[in-house]
Amino acid sequence: MSGLLGLLGLGLRARRVVVGVEAVRKELQSRKIWCVVLADDASPRAVDKVVRLASAKGVPILLGPHAAAIGAQLGKPPVMAVGVRDRALADGMVPLARVRS
Repeated sequence: MSGLLGLLGLGLRARRVVVGVEAVRKELQSRKIWCVVLADDASPRAVDKVVRLASAKGVPILLGPHAAAIGAQLGKPPVMAVGVRDRALADGMVPLARVRS
């Protein structure tokens, strides 16, 4: 998981990720997201909101670590969802995490 967190941090510094459920939903609706990293302890409501839309758009959903770990890596409070807007970055993340089915 540390490799995934490292790539998320890199993506944040490069401004290639969006953070938070609502930001991810907005970018999914605009078809600007290549994958979604979802905290393994995300609330059922957040999971429902993100998974339904990402699945409808054909965007892979990766299971990440706890929301607190994601938030700590990004310098933010606990984060339940992160959207990756860069295709190469998303391709690098997929082998590092479990894909939600």
